[in-house]
Amino acid sequence: MKLSKHRVGDFVNPVSIKCGDSNYPNISGINIDKRFMPSKYVGSDTSKYSVVPPNCFAFNLMHVGRDEKIPVAFNDSSEDLVVSPAYFVFEIIDESIILPLYFYIFMSSPEFDRYAWFCTDSSIRGNLEWSRFCDIELELPDIEVQRKYVKIYEAVQKNIDAQIHGLEDFRLACGVLIEKYERQSDSVPLGNLIFQVDEKNITGENLKYYGINRDKQFMPTVANTKNLDPKKYKIIRKDRFVFSGMQTGRDECIRIGLFTEDEPVLLSPAYTTFEIIDKSMILPEYLFLLFLNPEMDRYGWFLSDGSIRSNLDWNRFIEIDIKIPSLELQKAIVNVFKVYDRRKQIITKLEVKGKSMIPLLIKGSLMRG
Repeated sequence: MKLSKHRVGDFVNPVSIKCGDSNYPNISGINIDKRFMPSKYVGSDTSKYSVVPPNCFAFNLMHVGRDEKIPVAFNDSSEDLVVSPAYFVFEIIDESIILPLYFYIFMSSPEFDRYAWFCTDSSIRGNLEWSRFCDIELELPDIEVQRKYVKIYEAVQKNIDAQIHGLEDFRLACGVLIEKYERQSDSVPLGNLIFQVDEKNITGENLKYYGINRDKQFMPTVANTKNLDPKKYKIIRKDRFVFSGMQTGRDECIRIGLFTEDEPVLLSPAYTTFEIIDKSMILPEYLFLLFLNPEMDRYGWFLSDGSIRSNLDWNRFIEIDIKIPSLELQKAIVNVFKVYDRRKQIITKLEVKGKSMIPLLIKGSLMRG
């Protein structure tokens, strides 16, 4: 069978449906994995937001050049989604040329991202005009070949999604376990359990620079470390916590992390670092688990001040009451969460393999075409 060449404009059409509800509660965005996700940043009036019907696409034509990829997602659910008006919504109008999910697979490939980047304009953001997008030419196999490779993709994704749903159920069960034993435990102010550690890198040790993200995970800093003075930074060591009260209300989360690596790293002096006073009373891992609870994030937001950034002051932070079960129960709960973390790592590896499979699917389908 031969491949057939088609312009994207031969099989796509814009969809323009406005939400109409000025206070729609469930707005979606698109993440770096090209999936829809709940959006935290919603305007005051959502009536002009765009509806993404089932079997339709949403993507942002801005920043394609800057990000070197198309932020696109496919609504494979049975319900309408609502996205920011900054997104462009379209549908496949001729499924005799291309299947919607096959086009999504195609647009998820790194090669398509690179070509879309090549097609962007010369502006700072690197926008991709709709007309230019429609002029992109693709060589496509026939529908039966497309359908075969779509089924392979769906089978892999269903396995990953099942693992993710199972992981979420596991996390919820762990949360219930903690709440059960917390009700039987005494409360202690956080300030009675911890003390600040302000270890500056006065000797100028050449260590890696790290920060923490909204997911309470440590990550390498994106700053240009060549121009940084290491003596101005703090050292964090194993079993120490890092805390930042800035923008707690804006982000609706408490930025806190537990460092578990053997080799120390450097942190910005803007962070506060602290340790557990008595590990025979509370385990560092258990205290950190308490701060992974979304309820704790909401409480931190409640405690934040009335400034524009809604900061959580240290003195308010250490007033938070902590429920402390027995050390044996803490160890048991921590062990359960370690199992959860291992499963999460496995799922992450599966997702990486799923992404790496996309170019192979495209290549295989074109060879069979």
